[in-house]
Amino acid sequence: MTLSEALAALRAHVEEGRAEGMAAYHKQTREVLGIPNPALNDLTKTWRQSLTVEDRVRLADELWKTDIFEARIAAAKLLTQARLRPDGDAWALIQSWVPDFDSWAIADHACMAGQKRLVADPSRIDTVEGWTRSDHLWTRRAALVITLPWTKQNNPKPDDLAIRDRVLGWAAGYVDDPEWFIQKAIAWWLRDLSKHDPARVSAFLEAHGDRLKAFARKEAGKYLA
Repeated sequence: MTLSEALAALRAHVEEGRAEGMAAYHKQTREVLGIPNPALNDLTKTWRQSLTVEDRVRLADELWKTDIFEARIAAAKLLTQARLRPDGDAWALIQSWVPDFDSWAIADHACMAGQKRLVADPSRIDTVEGWTRSDHLWTRRAALVITLPWTKQNNPKPDDLAIRDRVLGWAAGYVDDPEWFIQKAIAWWLRDLSKHDPARVSAFLEAHGDRLKAFARKEAGKYLA
């Protein structure tokens, strides 16, 4: 599939009058076509099934470079698959996108693709740790969003617990960051973790909670008894 064919397929699902509302909601200055998410899901599922891994990575790269809102979402969805072999090029491409993040929807979809690659090879966490020292707000935030799978395990192995504690250490380093999206990401990580490991979340809040923004502390403890 060529880029032109992919863009034509995307444009065929534009809903008249939808783009303006989406652009306002997502605070986008880039082009927004006005395509509902279910249509993007269906399209990218078909593409994943029909394209080789190499072609998916190529098309994802080309779609991302268009800087069209839905094209970037579709690029991420093309790579959101647990079993992707080989996946080195996909992981490299996802990493290359991180400095481009400038809004939550695109960043979160790209991080969902990245989550699959981290779970496939947890040693890649070493790369993610470098993001925590970035001057770029969205790169720092991505370090927490991309590691969310480690909040959801009911029976984590020792290596998983080590990663869980490692990311909590990053979060502890973030608590004084005044950026709303950073505070929200800390709360998201803690809230999800509290469903499976309330003791760690309670300990984190005991040690650092008074330095979080009030809304973040409240959300982080939402499911604690």
